[in-house]
Amino acid sequence: MIALESASLVYSDHGREVFACHTVDLQVQPGEFIGILGPSGSGKSSLLYLMSGLKNVSDGTVRYQGKPIAKMDDHERAALRLGEFGFVFQYPYLIGYLSALENVVVARPDKPDTDEAFELLRLVGLEKKVDRLPHELSGGERQRVCVARALMGKPKVVFCDEPTAALDHTTGRMVMDLLRDNRGEGTLVVVTHDPSMLEGADRVVRMEDGFVRP
Repeated sequence: MIALESASLVYSDHGREVFACHTVDLQVQPGEFIGILGPSGSGKSSLLYLMSGLKNVSDGTVRYQGKPIAKMDDHERAALRLGEFGFVFQYPYLIGYLSALENVVVARPDKPDTDEAFELLRLVGLEKKVDRLPHELSGGERQRVCVARALMGKPKVVFCDEPTAALDHTTGRMVMDLLRDNRGEGTLVVVTHDPSMLEGADRVVRMEDGFVRP
């Protein structure tokens, strides 16, 4: 489904080249739950950005279903993120003036489905708070709204960048359980520094200094 071939991501730091990812070769299969594990600064988030097309490779190739992402135009990339991918980030980015339900529905403006959004919020335990605004929810509840939003429309891949880092351990495990148990047949890619959050993963990729380590 996703294939990286000698994929590198290079930043410029005051004229000096810094490799966030260095010649990564990696394949992700349909339906796989893959963890990307490593300390801060190891390149694991950069790897996720390459896999999801949020950043372009500096060298090498990233393919999604056989097509190089870098060769897609802006419309194709937007369609990919809207129709094929779901995202959960470290901090729960929600639209402040929209309710929990509306924040989930807005993930699929092409196919808004209030019934599906309500069912997803029920799955994450927020059926009684669908009308609450983000500031009326706790941090864990806001992140659960983000999980529901990421699952809206049954995406083929859900990308998660440190989805539990801002949560206590118990809430973090709840969020991971929700992602793992409600993704259906979709692929799940989770970046984390905490190996306990990758329970049940099919495979764990370890990052260090921009390299994938054995």
